[in-house]
Amino acid sequence: MKQKSVAVVGAAETTKMGKIPDVSVIGLHADAALNAMKDAGLTPADIDGVATAGVSPVELAHYLGITPTYADGTSVGGCSFMLHVRHAAAAINAGLATTILITHGESGRSRVGAGGFGRAPSSLMGQFEMPYGVGGPPTMFTIPVLRYMKTHGVTEEDLAMVAVIQREWAALNPRSSFKDPITVDDVLNSDMIAWPFRKLMCCLVTDGGGALILTSAERAKDFPQKPVYVLGTGESVETPMVSQMDDFNTSKAFRVSGKKAFDEAGISHSDVDHLMIYDAFAHLPLYGLEDLGFCKPGEAKDFIRERNTAIGGKLPLNTNGGGLSYMHSGMYGMYALQESVRQMRGIAPAQVKDANISVCHGVGGMFAASGTIIFSNEAP
Repeated sequence: MKQKSVAVVGAAETTKMGKIPDVSVIGLHADAALNAMKDAGLTPADIDGVATAGVSPVELAHYLGITPTYADGTSVGGCSFMLHVRHAAAAINAGLATTILITHGESGRSRVGAGGFGRAPSSLMGQFEMPYGVGGPPTMFTIPVLRYMKTHGVTEEDLAMVAVIQREWAALNPRSSFKDPITVDDVLNSDMIAWPFRKLMCCLVTDGGGALILTSAERAKDFPQKPVYVLGTGESVETPMVSQMDDFNTSKAFRVSGKKAFDEAGISHSDVDHLMIYDAFAHLPLYGLEDLGFCKPGEAKDFIRERNTAIGGKLPLNTNGGGLSYMHSGMYGMYALQESVRQMRGIAPAQVKDANISVCHGVGGMFAASGTIIFSNEAP
């Protein structure tokens, strides 16, 4: 992809966040979409490309009255929206569409028209993992985490510190679900969910969504908001079964996706001012820091404990509060992308001073997939 050839010109989350018992899933998609269109000064008639997960792009286009020349229904879990950004950028560069809308909406808490986590008995997971008693993400992510902790000497306190620092960021964000300070002891004394995960190490369960609008960099300067340019992108997948990862200490999909994005952007790690790493559970920022190359294997726990990712640290991480304290309706990737865009626009509640490059990294399933987007606010 040509560097900085595509930009985000519209970005918004749903009008309400957290608990929204009176809006359906498709209603959340539409709410976020209309908010993003307002942000960009557009109407549905201006949109000629759609991408979404959770609902069909056919349903989305019909609901909004859009007749697209490009539609993407890629669905690989929570990082689907990172992949949508990557695919949209390629589509715009190829002339398949000029203005692409990416939407997300989930009734994760209120369950208004929401689906379930269940896997078909005929699926690989249904045949070879579910019979052994795993009941969802908290019991599945423990498989690699326990090996990772043993290999690198990671403690429960190390996992707790991730949640503590992200709550500090959340306290600066008016839209965060939880803002009250917590300590390591608070995390370790919270309910046990599945060893080693305590409740405060697990993501929230909320309602909400968000939307992005992308167009070419040439057109981006004509929109009302400050353009945020797509500098580099990456994606990969590994396995639908967490038990079959090549190495429990590292995510192959993370490494491949991250390297592709960095190579495409032509930047080094020292160029990065802001970082978002999908944090459905407290271990994911540790894997992300190492697999993206910010830390050597086993060193992420010390990097976080030394407050490098905290307020005033050299690598601000998950500045919206993350999935642990801000929002997590099931597929968190859109919320991470929204925060990266806010940071690049200079309007984030916990704005990082002079931030010019943001890396946004997502996971899908239990290390099944990954997407990485690198944004810049500097014009091409």
